[in-house]
Amino acid sequence: MLNFKLEERIKPNEEILVLLQKTDYKVVNGAVKILEGTNVKMIFPVQYIIYKPVQTTILEYRVNDINNKPYIIEEENQKYSLREIKKFLSQLTK
Repeated sequence: MLNFKLEERIKPNEEILVLLQKTDYKVVNGAVKILEGTNVKMIFPVQYIIYKPVQTTILEYRVNDINNKPYIIEEENQKYSLREIKKFLSQLTK
């Protein structure tokens, strides 16, 4: 049987939560888990699931990426920076 050990819990970004207050949303915390007996890590992203005004899902990964874009809008399958996500969310709440 595979056993996983929780290494770290990833909490949502406070700046994004402030912008989401005007929408109907749900947040799922992320986690980093290690497969016991190996060095395999599994990274589960923070999920911002927005129901209204438009149904969409934003994933936040904890990655040290060169282009510094840790956010993915699942429906568009593209990477975004925090500034671009803030702009997207402010347009949703207008």
